[in-house]
Amino acid sequence: MADKTKLVRCGWSGDNELYISYHDNQWGVPLHDDKKLFELLTLEGAQAGLSWLTILKRREGYSKAFQGFDPKNVSNFDDARVDKLMNDEGIIRNRLKILSVIKNAKAILEIQKEYGSFDKYLWGFVNAKPIQHHYTQLSELPASDSIATSMSKDLRKRGMGFVGPTICYAYMQASGMVNDHLTSCFRYQQLYTS
Repeated sequence: MADKTKLVRCGWSGDNELYISYHDNQWGVPLHDDKKLFELLTLEGAQAGLSWLTILKRREGYSKAFQGFDPKNVSNFDDARVDKLMNDEGIIRNRLKILSVIKNAKAILEIQKEYGSFDKYLWGFVNAKPIQHHYTQLSELPASDSIATSMSKDLRKRGMGFVGPTICYAYMQASGMVNDHLTSCFRYQQLYTS
């Protein structure tokens, strides 16, 4: 196994072990599991205005609070459950963000009925294949693009919250819809598909 300290990574991964593990094992890896896609969407929305590290540290808390990201269960959360979540120190206690997770769960159930899976719907935005970028510097990475804007518009139309174009682009990066690892990063070639 390669020495982790000698690997060249995207600069944003820094030297925090949680960040490094996320970068090395998850970020940019094509994801096709509906519950995991719901989890990532929830975490990306929770990050709005905060650091990604803040969210990663609460990932387990989110999984507990939102019952393993089962959209069927989460769609049934009521006001009493929201009040309970507002006191849950394992998550970001923002009522609008919590309510958006419930709204998003309901929308995902409708999307699953229409498309067969949330995965099929989402990956349709990139023709079911990761987009391969060839960035050499972090400054080249966009905050959004036209696909993320289209995804955002459609998700909002379906009643979802915390799904603006910037969140959608970060979501595309995290779920592997785009390969935004820098070309110098050891993960770039591993995730490259022609």
